[in-house]
Amino acid sequence: MEVEVNAEAKDKRLNRMVALTVVALSIIMGLGQVKDGNIVQAMQQAQSDSVDHWNEYQATKTKLHLDEVAMAQNNFLETLGGPKIAAATTAERARLEKEMAKYQKEIPELKNEALGDVAQYNALNVHDDQFDASDAFLSIAISVAAVAALAEAMWALYAAWAFGALGIVMSAAGFFGWSLHWDLMAKLLS
Repeated sequence: MEVEVNAEAKDKRLNRMVALTVVALSIIMGLGQVKDGNIVQAMQQAQSDSVDHWNEYQATKTKLHLDEVAMAQNNFLETLGGPKIAAATTAERARLEKEMAKYQKEIPELKNEALGDVAQYNALNVHDDQFDASDAFLSIAISVAAVAALAEAMWALYAAWAFGALGIVMSAAGFFGWSLHWDLMAKLLS
């Protein structure tokens, strides 16, 4: 009869350890999901800003090109001569030079803003990948822990803890901005 009591106590101990493991890993996974969701929103905003800045960059380059063409036409008209044409082309030349100088100043600024948005997106993507890896490891850990309870196998619980530890490390890397990134895993999962 004592053997049965000890076996039952052993089962309860394993089940308690599995339950605590599942609860702890689920909480970590839930917090990671919230943070990952916020990172994805920031990534979407960075992508949107990047598209806006690249569009503005292209539009500014197009306006510069149009003004350069207008300047060439203005120069051609100036060569035709006449006092009325000279007065008109001089005023137009001043306006076009002012506009072209403005565009030439704006173009590099817009390009740098767009490149900054791309860099921000890429930096955020690293942390998104970390949370994705964390989710994968924590999901595996929870599944293996469930099998440990069903199979009454302590070794399976140890395996669950190992996967859980990997998931916790990746989640911590995402939360604290560590540069831990597994390129191979990110490529396989993307």
